[in-house]
Amino acid sequence: MALLTAPFKEKMLAARPEPLRADGLRVLQVNLGYRCNLSCKHCHVSGGPERTESMDAQTAESVLRVLLENPLETLDLTGGAPELNPWFRSLVREARALGRHVVDRCNLSVLLIRAQADLARFLADHQVEVVASLPSFRKHGTDGQRGDGAFERSLEGLRRLNAWGYGRGGALRLTLVHNPVGAFLPGSQASLERDYRRELRDRHGIEFDRLIAIANMPISRFLEFLERTGNVDRYLRRLVDAFNPRAADGVMCRTHLSVGWDGRLYDCDFNQMLELSPAAGAPRTLAELLAYGDLARAVRSGPHCYGCTAGAGSSCSGALAP
Repeated sequence: MALLTAPFKEKMLAARPEPLRADGLRVLQVNLGYRCNLSCKHCHVSGGPERTESMDAQTAESVLRVLLENPLETLDLTGGAPELNPWFRSLVREARALGRHVVDRCNLSVLLIRAQADLARFLADHQVEVVASLPSFRKHGTDGQRGDGAFERSLEGLRRLNAWGYGRGGALRLTLVHNPVGAFLPGSQASLERDYRRELRDRHGIEFDRLIAIANMPISRFLEFLERTGNVDRYLRRLVDAFNPRAADGVMCRTHLSVGWDGRLYDCDFNQMLELSPAAGAPRTLAELLAYGDLARAVRSGPHCYGCTAGAGSSCSGALAP
């Protein structure tokens, strides 16, 4: 990791005169736990069927209180597979009742689990935006990351969403997520969207609303992959050399607050995985935030932040700059 010791904070200050702050928060991104029906090679949370970490009822209730007491626009639910948490549907119902936009970060194959047979209808009934991971529009790319058969299961999940009205330009928004299958940055988001749309529509009859491209962060399983394949130095150098000041202006930590399954707070999902707590003086748990906290805060950055600011930039909303 030596190449990433280039001081990110100083690089940011050279690009923009003020320190990085979260002062326009709109999104509460909540990790409901690391349990997942898949064990993807790139997963930055190292999710899988063997993981037991899961948000409990009391913490889920605190999430809803934060939404009630603060002018946040969106509840963004992630995991693992967030749908496997027993409080997932309650959170969706209550957040929608509060008038909040809800996002479900879905791996698509979870829609095929017998216990989730009605999941597509539930999401449609509550007008939840589905942000669905599909690493590649080709079988070998998706299966290579997610395991044999993952591509076909993903296509079936997409068909079920299409059948309930998703991806057809209306209120039921279906967003696909591309991340590279190797040690390189994503290509042009616009070009990738055209390729995905052509291939999925022409070959499989599948529609979606938009595509976002996300870079793989050099942490957890993807870092292990880089180490196994001898690509650590090459990938890290690529991130540092591709630093883009325009992307730095749009990093998601300025508008997102990340909540761990146990109620601890972080500046972003990646800081959460690195257990990098908020800066001194900022609330560090939901309980502290509800008691006396302020949503605005200084952002803690680190060398891994080059992953969000390389090239066109990368965030949970996709590319950040032309």
